[in-house]
Formats: sequence, C-alpha cells, structure tokens
Amino acid sequence: MPRWSSLWHRHRAVNGTETDEVVYFISGLTPKVRTIAKHLRNHWTIENQLHWSLDVTFAEDSSRTRMGRGQEVAGVFRRLALSMLKRNTTVKASLRGKRLMAGWNTDLLEDILTGK
Repeated sequence: MPRWSSLWHRHRAVNGTETDEVVYFISGLTPKVRTIAKHLRNHWTIENQLHWSLDVTFAEDSSRTRMGRGQEVAGVFRRLALSMLKRNTTVKASLRGKRLMAGWNTDLLEDILTGK
C-alpha cells in the first residue's frame, strides 16, 4: 500500500481562547479529508477515555516505576483494575471513588474482584 505524508491544521476555540496547531503524519489511507478526520478523532477518543482514566484514577503519569519491565507490568495491572472497576455497577461513584471505597470496605472489594 503506498504511503503518503500530509499535514493537518487544527483551529480550536474554547471559552474565548483560540489555538492553532499543525500536525504532520504519514498514512496509507486514501487522502480523503473526512476519512482522515474520522481516524484522527477515533485516536484521540481512545487517548481521552483510556489514558485519561488511568491517569486520574491511578495517577499513572506520576508513576516512578523505572526498573526492568516494571512499567509494563504495572500498566497491565492498572488496566485490569480499571476494567474491573468499570464492570462493577453496584456502586454509583466515579472510578476513583469506587477505588477508594473498595479500600475501605472489604465486601465491596470482594464484589469488584469477583465481578458480582
């Protein structure tokens, strides 16, 4: 599949503040604006949903794990814990709140771990 490079100009206005950004990328997609825009938005959806949740719930960006494969192992356990917290619907709280409550209440912790 032939590859081509392109640039993407973004203009954003939030609360009266405007920002402009130029992004460069390489892609094998046909150069159609709507198709590229859809794929770029999908990428940022994943970034915003998963990585933001990991950072807010587990302070992943502040992790000081640096030795060997520690970062990968800790990341796997964080993602596992995040999926368990999301799966539990018995408690109506934020993910961070559920995590705190599970630390205080062993019955809730057991429900989250067993998927009840």
